[in-house]
Amino acid sequence: MTDSWYADGAAGPLGAHAPEGPTGLREMADALAEGSVTARRLTERSLERIAASRASLNAFRIVRAEAALAEADAADVRLARGERLPLLGVPVAVKDDMDVAGEPTAFGCPGVFPPKAADSEAVRRLRAAGAVIVGKTQTPELGQWPFTEGPAFGETRNPWNPAHTPGGSSGGSAAAVAAGLVPAALGSDGAGSVRIPAAWTHLVGIKPQRGRISTWPEPESFHGLTVNGVLARTVADAALLLDAASGPAPEDLHRPAPFSAVEAAGRPPGRLRIALSYGTAFTASATPLDPVVRAAVERLAGRLEALGHEVIPEDPRYGPVGPAFVPRATAGVRELAARVPDPGLLDPRTHGAARTGRLLGGPALRLSRRAEGLLRRRTGEIFDRFDVVLTPTTATPPLRIGALAGLGALATDRAMIAACPYAWTWNVLGWPGVGVPAGFTPDGLPLGAQLLGPAESEPRLLALAAQLEAAEDWARHWPPVSARPETGLAPSAR
Repeated sequence: MTDSWYADGAAGPLGAHAPEGPTGLREMADALAEGSVTARRLTERSLERIAASRASLNAFRIVRAEAALAEADAADVRLARGERLPLLGVPVAVKDDMDVAGEPTAFGCPGVFPPKAADSEAVRRLRAAGAVIVGKTQTPELGQWPFTEGPAFGETRNPWNPAHTPGGSSGGSAAAVAAGLVPAALGSDGAGSVRIPAAWTHLVGIKPQRGRISTWPEPESFHGLTVNGVLARTVADAALLLDAASGPAPEDLHRPAPFSAVEAAGRPPGRLRIALSYGTAFTASATPLDPVVRAAVERLAGRLEALGHEVIPEDPRYGPVGPAFVPRATAGVRELAARVPDPGLLDPRTHGAARTGRLLGGPALRLSRRAEGLLRRRTGEIFDRFDVVLTPTTATPPLRIGALAGLGALATDRAMIAACPYAWTWNVLGWPGVGVPAGFTPDGLPLGAQLLGPAESEPRLLALAAQLEAAEDWARHWPPVSARPETGLAPSAR
């Protein structure tokens, strides 16, 4: 295993330059606390970048320009009085499956949706930490696909190459963070929907333990498959946002023990035994691994060995995870599709998933929940011998825009499984995973890997990810389409 140019100090595959001014979540929070910048200026700059990127990236479904500026002004008053909160005055975004008071939650669907009366619990906690919510990011219809496209809003594009998707279903959040429109954003992950776009946009994506970030007003989402997570350019920023958003609502079904993500990311991980896995759970579709992805993960494994860890090839014993996934996923689609104001506008593939959900919504759904304990014991056996599992995040580089457009339901499912066979199993188990950058294709498209652990293992995963980041220096790489204060959004200098 040898280092490539990526690990040897190059400026990035396209020589991209970072935007001017503070760009990271922690950097912005520190600058605000020091008084070197105002919340209004940071928010204005974010809104300018979002506006300039609408035609090229299309990352946002809703932009809260007037409301966000009012929130920023209020934050500046609080800062001037000496008040300090973790994110006071920092502009962030949330995915459009999360309720923001006064705004609709369309979750990628076409039609006219009524405004919500109250914030979701995750958004409420961001506000309590002082964050300014600049808008809600694009997602495919009901978060079903690993691309962010649809008749309700068009195509969301990848800032590393706008001909490609940023992934999905948290593709809008990923595109916004990768391009520097916001320093970090919330997403959600039901089958890799945070980790996949993190991999395809060169970000850190945390899928936390089920219940770590509340899904209220749903006591659980998609029958426990979907969790809320975070996307950021660095582990430290992702940890800061995770801490701000974490915590249960009174009615939540899942309540993991609290911990400090920021503290965990600042601790050394110790010497770990890491299982390097390219195996996948059984599916009815072929899942070939692209050689460029395998080479990137092999390089990352070599980096971990150089850091003193023991890396050994071995696969988890997944067992029949698929039959425990499909009833829960399709039942979730059926339930959400029934709430849409005009179901006739939905994609035919959504109607097909809803029909499957009706067929599997009784005994099969109950059995799929009961199987979870057995699957955890079977898959978790690997953690008797290893501390962490390292896998690719996806089997392919980012798909081209429109690659799955116009396909039928079965063809779409097969294409999704072929491209993204590695992430969904951890959603069935409810366990945490951290997506990390793994390098680039020869054409400059980002690739990713994931660090996976057993129940409530986020502290170890974050410590390892932070150590890896210190060696790899991911954040110095910016996409060729990145926001700049003076021009909004422009190709980087070559």
